[in-house]
Amino acid sequence: MEDDRVAALNFKHLRYFWMVAKTGSIARAAEQLHLTPHSISGQLREFEASLGVELFRRVGRNLETTDAGRSIVSYAEEIFTVADELQEVLRGQQTRKSLPFRVGIADSVSKSVAYRLVDPALGLDEPVRLICREGRLATLLADLAIHRLDLIIADRPMPTNLNVRGYSHLLGESGLTVFGTRDLAKKLSGGFPALLDDAPFLLPGEDVAIRPKLLQWLDAQGVRPRIVGEFDDSALMKSFGQAGAGLFVAPTAIAAHVCEQYKVTEIGRIDSVVEHLYAISTERRLTHPAIVAISKAARRDVFGSVRR
Repeated sequence: MEDDRVAALNFKHLRYFWMVAKTGSIARAAEQLHLTPHSISGQLREFEASLGVELFRRVGRNLETTDAGRSIVSYAEEIFTVADELQEVLRGQQTRKSLPFRVGIADSVSKSVAYRLVDPALGLDEPVRLICREGRLATLLADLAIHRLDLIIADRPMPTNLNVRGYSHLLGESGLTVFGTRDLAKKLSGGFPALLDDAPFLLPGEDVAIRPKLLQWLDAQGVRPRIVGEFDDSALMKSFGQAGAGLFVAPTAIAAHVCEQYKVTEIGRIDSVVEHLYAISTERRLTHPAIVAISKAARRDVFGSVRR
């Protein structure tokens, strides 16, 4: 019986199981695999029946692997890691040799900072084929777990409660600067930060790591700007700021670039509210040439020395 089960092992079913185990949800796994949840559920039932074991138990809205399921996950991860490496080798033999570099950018990260961080990877001696994806951190981490991404750039470290093998590497940190158009600046009275009181303000969205610290700072200063908009996407927030909709914040490390690109002026600096940027990868020690280039450039050119 055991030999029959091993011979009948369906690797398609194994991949579906692995995806559900990593994401904790049939719906999220179906989204990643571009299939319907009903199809995934049916395949999982077939897989459990073929193995003769229960692989998941429901915990709230999520699925949790059983002891048997957890043991299979470790094998599946090794199997598909090797399979992905083999596919990369075969693709490299069929096309001009280049190093695929798949980067996920959290939508809360400044696009200007992201470009300056990733750009050095394109200057390596070995050609790099850059594949960039943007989205919410949770979605990007799911892609990292199944090796669809080599690196994530995010404004927070990887959450510790996720069933994803990954490591957070601090790239740098920067205080904040408040920006606004010259016309809006002329309408403000008093010194900084008092001039922020009742001024139109564009607030980073709830997914942005610095939002709570920024709100605490405003409260500590005794100023209450008039919030006219909230934005998860930093580039969209800057575009509204460029149009004069309100004041906005961005990392001081790119202050000159923001002023030039968006035709705005510095209103004041908030050195005590610090934004951190992280590289999240499956490597405990950075070895991928492109990731190493990004890390070095971040410390040397974008943020300078990292505070300890």
